Amino acid sequence: MRGHDRINTYLPDELIVEIFRHLGSKPSRDACSLVCKRWLMLERMSRTTIRIGASGSPDVFVKLLARRFVNVRKVYIDERLSMSLPVQFGRRGGGDQAVISSLKLNYEDGESESYCLSDAGLAAIGEGFLKLEKLSLIWCSNVTSLGLRSIAEKCRYLKSLDLQGCYVGDQGLAAVGESCKQLGDLNLRFCEGLTDVGLVDFALHCGKSLKALSVAACARITDVSLEAIGSHCRSLETLSLDSEFVQNKGLLSVAKGCPLLKVLKLQCINVTDEALQAVGTLCSSLEVLALYSFQRFTDKSLRAIGNGCKKLKNLTLSDCYFLSDKGLEAIASGCSDLTHLEVNGCHNIGTIGLGSIGRSCLRLSELALLYCQKIGNAALSEVGRGCKYLQALHLVDCSCIGDDAISSIASGCRNLKKLHIRRCYDIGNKGIVAVGENCKYLTDLSLRFCDRVGDEGLIAIGKGCSLHHLNVSGCHRIGDAGIIAIARGSPQLTYLDVSVLQQNLGDMAMAALGEGCPLLKDIVLSHCHQITDVGLSHLVKRCTMLESCHMVYCPSISSAGVATVVSSCVNMKKVLVEKWKVSQRTKRRAGSIISYLCVDL
Repeated sequence: MRGHDRINTYLPDELIVEIFRHLGSKPSRDACSLVCKRWLMLERMSRTTIRIGASGSPDVFVKLLARRFVNVRKVYIDERLSMSLPVQFGRRGGGDQAVISSLKLNYEDGESESYCLSDAGLAAIGEGFLKLEKLSLIWCSNVTSLGLRSIAEKCRYLKSLDLQGCYVGDQGLAAVGESCKQLGDLNLRFCEGLTDVGLVDFALHCGKSLKALSVAACARITDVSLEAIGSHCRSLETLSLDSEFVQNKGLLSVAKGCPLLKVLKLQCINVTDEALQAVGTLCSSLEVLALYSFQRFTDKSLRAIGNGCKKLKNLTLSDCYFLSDKGLEAIASGCSDLTHLEVNGCHNIGTIGLGSIGRSCLRLSELALLYCQKIGNAALSEVGRGCKYLQALHLVDCSCIGDDAISSIASGCRNLKKLHIRRCYDIGNKGIVAVGENCKYLTDLSLRFCDRVGDEGLIAIGKGCSLHHLNVSGCHRIGDAGIIAIARGSPQLTYLDVSVLQQNLGDMAMAALGEGCPLLKDIVLSHCHQITDVGLSHLVKRCTMLESCHMVYCPSISSAGVATVVSSCVNMKKVLVEKWKVSQRTKRRAGSIISYLCVDL
């Protein structure tokens, strides 16, 4: 029968809710909620996650959300983000219209106090979301221990709490420990109001359930807190610690008391070999280790890690100046299951150390080398010969790595999917051609400021790889021919950065992209002097899914070109351009999506 509603007639509530769960995005769910009253009710009942920016009277907003979505289990509030009203807060608002009007009025008036979530908002969360399991309060600077206590008393099922940047005190944290016995994940990064008193009290009451703890920039949290963690949190699996006030004593306590520790991330300048050797000896379950800016430990620590942490899979070494090849050799010898390695600014680690990784860690899938001036081609040749499962390679400012190294990687690591290279001036067309000929699964390529790479390399990539992401910013030898080859060979390209290709890239490449890359969403054209309004019109004619376009310092693009981009791309979210190129008509039409590099231009 014409106009008969078969879906609502035959489908039970449970099946419709299950369909809602499979929708990929919030806008899709919002759209479904507007179909009819039944779907609106079912969508509200089935929504489990809410994300909002803590601005524009967030206390009022939270109260409104709590009334509408009673089964929410995860709430994310980030005060750094702006807030927009959900689609449901429109014409069907009913009795909430007065609240919505008040919210909009406060938002427009710009009252600074109303922009910040307060204890009243936390109380509303506690009263409205009794099934809450995860709460994230990012930089909500106005909340205090009083509000945190109201959450603790009401939300007894809380399992994860993120207080990054919140100025809460010891009393609030202690209340969480007393009431939330299932809490397993706690983030205290940049909680400057906390001291040892609060964290020790929390560990005493809630230590048995705690599995993950992050602490950073908390000047009054010292070894005393870590000793309590070691004594009472025997189920701890993840510890992230950034502190100038923690020394060996605290970390030794954690190593001795937390045998299940799997993830350890440290930036503690006063910790020495003694503590890290204890980690190697006592934490045999360790899988992830990240060490940042350590100036007081040596290869002795890595030897202990290599000898004791046989399950280690992920290792990051950043600005650890006293480590050498011997330390990395110890890791290679003892941790053969290593899959991820990052070496950043460790100036004494060179070719020998990385070569040992290539020979011994055959399961390596991701390698990042940043500012490693002593690592040469021979090391990457070893990686190419031994690490057949390598899928991602990142190279930044490695002056001794050139085409021979990249060719070895290309011939040996044929599963490579991501290759990011920046300012490696000895890498040119030869290496990139080898990648195009051998790495058929490559989808993400970044060659920033590699000024020896030209069209020849990109033509080989276009023939051999179907890219989704390409960044050739600053590769001034690349021109129309290279980008045309990419356009023809990568129909699934979604991101392209061709900025600072000043003289060689022009309208022909834009026309080819328009023809060959209909899925393109983000493009960066800044500092491309030869691209004109004509090229832009060809680009946007077929690339209707564009969401962002950066085109500052493009002297051949005028206000007409900017207007063409804005009017042709209905999904556009951001256009970066000089202010003087935006006409009044364009500003009226799309002012909210236009950003200006400099207001005085």
